[in-house]
Amino acid sequence: MSQNLSNKSSPESSVKWKELLRTAAKPTIFLLFFIMVCAFLAHYLTGSETLEDYARNHPEIAYGKNTADENSPPEAPLPETETSSGSSAYNSAKESVSDVDDSETPMTENDMMEVNAMRTTYQPGFYYEPLSEDIKQRITGISYPEEGCTISYEDLNYVGLLYIDFDGNEQHGELICNQAIAQDMVEIFYELYRNDYRIERVRLIDEYNGDDTLSMMDNNTSCFNYRVVDGTDNLSKHALGCAIDINPFYNPYVVFNRGENGEPYISPKGSEIYVDRSQDFPYKIDENDLCYRLFIEHGFTWGGNWNSCKDYQHFQIVL
Repeated sequence: MSQNLSNKSSPESSVKWKELLRTAAKPTIFLLFFIMVCAFLAHYLTGSETLEDYARNHPEIAYGKNTADENSPPEAPLPETETSSGSSAYNSAKESVSDVDDSETPMTENDMMEVNAMRTTYQPGFYYEPLSEDIKQRITGISYPEEGCTISYEDLNYVGLLYIDFDGNEQHGELICNQAIAQDMVEIFYELYRNDYRIERVRLIDEYNGDDTLSMMDNNTSCFNYRVVDGTDNLSKHALGCAIDINPFYNPYVVFNRGENGEPYISPKGSEIYVDRSQDFPYKIDENDLCYRLFIEHGFTWGGNWNSCKDYQHFQIVL
C-alpha cells in the first residue's frame, strides 16, 4: 500500500520541479541577457576603455590624485644670488661674449665689467663707448694726427648704429664724435632708422685716408676729422667731433663769389646739379626734411641757413 503511494506521488513531484525550474529560468535568463547588454553598451560607449585605462585616465577618481598638480608648470626657481664673481646678468653676458669667438683670449671678469660699464646702449644696434685701442690705432695718423691734436682720445666716443641704405637694406654704420653729443647721435640716427630715412653709407673717414673730398664724392656720412675748414686756416667743428655731414654728394658745400670771376665754389665735384634747392630730387635736406628737424631739435645748427656760404650737408653744435 505504501509502495503504491510512493510510486504514485513521484511523477507528480517531478512535474512540479520542472515547472518551478522553467518559471525561475525565465527571469534568470532575462537578467543575464540584461547584464550582457549593459556590459556591451558600457564597453562601446567608453571607447573600449578597460578599467586599467579608465584608472590611468582618471586618477583623481581612481587614486584620489589631482591631475592639475601634474599638468601645472613647475614653480619658478628662486632668483640667483649674487656671488663674488658678479650678478647672474653679468655671468650671462660673460658667457655670451665668450661664445662669440673661442679663438681669442677669453676676457677676464674685470675686462667684461669694464666693457659693460663703458658702453651705453640706447636701442639694439645703437650704442656709444670710449675709443678702444683698436679704434685708436685705426684713426691715429689719419683723422687723428700723431702730434698737435688739441682734442684727446678721451674727449671722443665711438658710435655704432644702424641705417637704411639707398637700396632699402639695413646696414651697420660707425661714427666718431665728441663724447658730449654721443647720446644725441644715437637718438637722432635711431629715429632716422625707424622712419626708413635713406643714407647711402656711414663709415669712418679714415677709410678715405682722412680725405674729406673723397668721402663727399662717395656720398659718405661722417663726423670726426681733425682738419681745417675747406679753403681756410680755421679749425673745423669736425676737428672737435661736433659736426656731421649727411649724404654730402646730394647736399653740397657752396661758397658764393669765391672764383676769380665771381663764380661759386662747389664741393664735391659732380654735385653742381644739386645746388639749386628749388628743385625736387631725392635725398635733399631742407627745412621740411626729417633729418633737419631732428638735428635742430637736439640743438644743432644747419649749414644750409648760413649767408656767406651754404653747407647743405652740414650740422654742427657749439659746446
